Amino acid sequence: MTTISGRRPTSKTAAVRGQVRDLVAEMMRDPAGRTSPSPYETARLVSLAPWLIGHSDRVRYLLDTQRADGGWGPPGGYSLVPTLSATEALLTVLHADPPADRARLVHAVDRALVTLTGLVNDGGPLPDTPALDMIVPALADRINDHIHRPAMPPPAALERWQRSTPLGLPRGVTRQRLTAVRHLVATGAPIPDKLLHALEVVADLAPAAGGVVPNASGTVGASPAATAAWLGRPDRPGGHGALAYLEGAVDRYGGPVPCAAPITVFERAWVTTILARAGIDLTGFQGLVDSLTADLGATGTPTGPGLPADADTTAVTLAALGHLGVSASTDCLWPYETPEGFATWPGEDGFSTTTNAHVLDALGQRLAEQPGAQPRHRAAVRRLVAALLDRQELQGSWADRWHASHYYATSCCVQALAEFGEPTTVAQPLDRAVEWTLAAQRTDGGWGTWSATAEETAYALHILLASGTRTPKVIDAVGRGHAYLCQHEGTTGPALWHDKDLYQPTLIVRATVLAAQHSAGRLLTYLSECA
Repeated sequence: MTTISGRRPTSKTAAVRGQVRDLVAEMMRDPAGRTSPSPYETARLVSLAPWLIGHSDRVRYLLDTQRADGGWGPPGGYSLVPTLSATEALLTVLHADPPADRARLVHAVDRALVTLTGLVNDGGPLPDTPALDMIVPALADRINDHIHRPAMPPPAALERWQRSTPLGLPRGVTRQRLTAVRHLVATGAPIPDKLLHALEVVADLAPAAGGVVPNASGTVGASPAATAAWLGRPDRPGGHGALAYLEGAVDRYGGPVPCAAPITVFERAWVTTILARAGIDLTGFQGLVDSLTADLGATGTPTGPGLPADADTTAVTLAALGHLGVSASTDCLWPYETPEGFATWPGEDGFSTTTNAHVLDALGQRLAEQPGAQPRHRAAVRRLVAALLDRQELQGSWADRWHASHYYATSCCVQALAEFGEPTTVAQPLDRAVEWTLAAQRTDGGWGTWSATAEETAYALHILLASGTRTPKVIDAVGRGHAYLCQHEGTTGPALWHDKDLYQPTLIVRATVLAAQHSAGRLLTYLSECA
């Protein structure tokens, strides 16, 4: 039974409570988790597994989701990976048995090549998405092979591309890492777990990759594309589990597939923590604790089966367990400690502000529960606070490598700093974050990177509410943001989370919006009653 502590709820709060109960029940019925379909991943299945059920549905999905300008996915640099993948997939279809909708395919590829040429030559910054430095050269080479294949000339409408300069690489992208990974796989050496998620970049070598075995759920790297690359063909000996995994993913999404599945722990940990932070009690949901602790070991827990453990998922899981009244050791976080803070995984190339904010949540929560905790915990909390403050941008926000929106990163950092930082140390940085958030609110009351979205509006409200600032300007912004969420109930918005392309973890986003509605609604009701 879901209960909400505090004041007697208004009718709107009661409605949110009912939606929360339905959301968590839905989450518990579906252990695989739910994310949006991926143009990148779906296109890889079109190219690598045309024998898989739902092939025509995936081709149709790619054609139907192509933007008017010829690309796929979000604007700018985020478009590069899904557009490369979809273009290569449609060229593969064109070079197979003559398709029924050949003219539409040719037109789609022609428009896509125009867009790709612009993206490659633009010179603008590319997003820090996983495996981009391998995906881009691998797919560019495949596209050039298709177009310039001497034994199989392209359709007449694409002949101009055969006469043009081969598709190049964007500024700053090289083949260095792809070449190293190809050499590693070709020699039969063991492949690091974190590379398995993108095994499809070496699809020609993947079936013989040394030591790669699907896990109990049938997946390689929790990725349909990586699993299809390893499988190679539907009748591969020992491949029954992998084939069943792929068919299950296709069936769940009606043809297209997500970038990662399952995401059991990731989804449940984030949903629990988000709702608990808003004062919503989830302790009555049977099986929730067991699912969060099932894979929790000496190095933490992974997002889901087939992926390595990481500090981000581990920290949020520990925080979620704390909110559920379960005390779990935080020692599994120490393997990720670095001189700068905490790495998402050992050897991470970069720094994640949200991973470090989540570790601050977990360690800060432990200190609050056990004031006599080891000095190492206190020292780590101080270092985490300093690391996050050091990475605040001049305008007051934070950015992160796991999400396209500054609102997500800023929300994570503000909530952690407000709860576990020394008030005198974090007061001014929090004020700057509030001022940035107020200045960014749109005329319709929402917030958003490209346009206002319910997800980003919810993050903005969490920033304002967590800061503790209650000036008339903040109250007005909270009221307008709350009204925006109420007016846009049920809207999904764009995919904003980083994987090989952008995705949306559906229930996590819904929980974020419901938590913001609940918290903002309670504050506005309280102020109204006090007036």
